[in-house]
Amino acid sequence: MRMIGTRSSRRVAVLATILVGFSVANLAAQALPAAEAEAAERLAKSPRHAEWARIEAGAGDSFEAWIVYPERKDKAPVVIVIHEIFGLNDWARAVADQYAAEGFIAVAPDFLSGKAADGKGGSAVLGADGARAAISRLDPEEIYRRLDAAARWATALPSATEAYGAVGFCWGGGISFSWATRQPELGAAVVFYGTSPATATLASVKAPVLGLYGGADARVNATIPEALGELGRLGRRFDVAIYEGAGHAFLRQQAGQAGANMAASVAAWPRSVLFLRELLERRGSLAPDAGAALASLGAASEEDHCPPAEPFVTPASRSAPVTALAGASGIQP
Repeated sequence: MRMIGTRSSRRVAVLATILVGFSVANLAAQALPAAEAEAAERLAKSPRHAEWARIEAGAGDSFEAWIVYPERKDKAPVVIVIHEIFGLNDWARAVADQYAAEGFIAVAPDFLSGKAADGKGGSAVLGADGARAAISRLDPEEIYRRLDAAARWATALPSATEAYGAVGFCWGGGISFSWATRQPELGAAVVFYGTSPATATLASVKAPVLGLYGGADARVNATIPEALGELGRLGRRFDVAIYEGAGHAFLRQQAGQAGANMAASVAAWPRSVLFLRELLERRGSLAPDAGAALASLGAASEEDHCPPAEPFVTPASRSAPVTALAGASGIQP
């Protein structure tokens, strides 16, 4: 594992051990989201309650969203799932279902609602090719308005807490990151292989951000360094993992890249779950080992965990992808 040093290098190294060691080893039993080919079947067999809702977004706008509820006796935080450029298809809905399996109320808006030729239909009518074309014509202000409306609607549910985060994929990953520049109440943003926002907008980011990227995705990865540098300068948390050999959309295309996509998925998925739990749940809701470790990190002194911010390298495990990880603040690109 290759580590990028930060102002809190040792703290990040210990947290990386928790994320990789605890998450992958102890959360390995949790299922990955379905790969694209199995998504429809997994949805049909899901034991969780799911339903469509129409959400009012203001300005005369409304949109469809797919909602999946976790099976738990207490209130749950909300995760807004932001689809790829292919629209809200079976795969995106299956991802929402899997986040619900992890204990979150998962809300997956269809950003293509009302974008079909009849002015009513959405992703299901447009199909993959039509969705790609329609995505390019979306008004950014409408996207953010719908995100804000989804968060308001979901956190008002009787079974929801007030905490919410976002996770996006490809196009949706970029939107998840950019929403963090617009919404100060956002509790966490997870970016699966999405581009970073313009550097000038990053000063308004309040939410911790987790970026999960494929090593063979140069187009997207070229946008990481400036965001790392600027958020580090601002003292904001931006955790980054780059999985060697994995391609763009590795979570959907798990069989690709000669095994690298599956290795990335096995590592990245539990990392996203733990990140969201850490930030959206009370610490006591974490599994005991992880909760204790995170609490001890939070209680440790700056002197104990902040050696000089110099890059350091540790050997990569043969069974794990090489990961570049950058931590919370003071990041040196």
